[in-house]
Amino acid sequence: MTASTALELEPTAALSGEIALPGSKSISNRVLLLAALATGHTRIHNLLDADDTRVMRRALEQLGVPTPETAGSVTVAGLGGPLQPTVPANTATPLRLELGLAGTAIRPLLAALTLSTGTFELDGVPRMRERPIGDLVDALRPLGARIDYLGQDGFPPLRVDGGTLAGGRTQIRGDVSSQFLTALLLAAPLAQGPVTIEIEGELVSRPYIDITLNLMQRFGVTVANDGYQRFSVPQQGYLAPGTWFVEGDASSASYFLAAGAIAGPGMTILGLGRHALQGDVAFTDVLTAMGAQVALHEDRIRVEPPPAGQLRGVDLDLNHIPDAAMTAAVLALFAKGATRIRNIGNWRVKETDRLHAMATELRKLGASVDEAPDAITITPPATLSTARIATYGDHRMAMCFSLVALAGIPITIEDPDCVNKTFPDYFQSFAALSRRTL
Repeated sequence: MTASTALELEPTAALSGEIALPGSKSISNRVLLLAALATGHTRIHNLLDADDTRVMRRALEQLGVPTPETAGSVTVAGLGGPLQPTVPANTATPLRLELGLAGTAIRPLLAALTLSTGTFELDGVPRMRERPIGDLVDALRPLGARIDYLGQDGFPPLRVDGGTLAGGRTQIRGDVSSQFLTALLLAAPLAQGPVTIEIEGELVSRPYIDITLNLMQRFGVTVANDGYQRFSVPQQGYLAPGTWFVEGDASSASYFLAAGAIAGPGMTILGLGRHALQGDVAFTDVLTAMGAQVALHEDRIRVEPPPAGQLRGVDLDLNHIPDAAMTAAVLALFAKGATRIRNIGNWRVKETDRLHAMATELRKLGASVDEAPDAITITPPATLSTARIATYGDHRMAMCFSLVALAGIPITIEDPDCVNKTFPDYFQSFAALSRRTL
């Protein structure tokens, strides 16, 4: 898609057909880093090609790990240990990594670089400087890491003096972002001694931690998980699995699954099934609760509208699937009665303050919205109003609100190119599956 300021989506009767989705962002960036740290070669199939993974691949190139692509797959020759810059980095000339808005890159790389030789500076776009990282820094420092803030305390940019992760015991808050714990876990096996991580408070987004633990195990490292309150990580190296197929992105699947629930004849997602690694497959439980017909198979998911024709409002705790929960918020516009989505306070520290952004844009469409510190309640209007939707540079805002076209009204999406972060071809796929006859 060429750069543009806005995209008007025409009234759409339904999305229908089949779609195979780009690889999962969460899995892609984790596998890239694990493959770089591992002994041996990893050939990765269906790796996501989007802004966040390009940022990670560019950083790995600077850190001594090229990721060449041939015949649609990426091959990583692992270092068998910590990342090392291709150009020597020291206090006088630190290696600077520009990481855009990719939280799945800056957070694990910050932890990984505490293992490496040299001095590094990590930064990103202006919004990245507003996304908290202090809890991760506070957890790394007791393990010996030397990290300094170059601007406001608790936020990027940061400076890391590598080779300092000694191991030991540390604590980390669990109620802000699961990416902090993921970053710690991924780096911990290569510390100078075993690492024990204790969780303070409730651990949000547990399915994302399950992805991390599962992938670490596939790369040869088993972590002892004591009820998601304590993690014990042995000192050992990663081993390349040889080949890896990245399953389709379950968060991106939520938009097409939701479309299948709104209007018939339905949607089929290929490359995802009941045994998917990603917790966002649990979005199918939300659809079932709202009355949609859902069929989970080994390698596909099929969704059709409710037999009665209209979805129903729900009251759900969606802490475990915060990204897909945004799709549920827009799906509430098509339901009978109010929908309340709870325990989603971590929306506020994502690419934008998603709770406030979602409430603001839903109101433009005529919905009655109650925005609480960690919850949102949406009551749809009798008739939706067309509107111009601000996306706040957030890819998920753009994709979520595209579903409003299924109400039979035009909808304008500002800054549609923000979807390049995870799904560059989203609007082309939306158009290809659209049925225009109303």
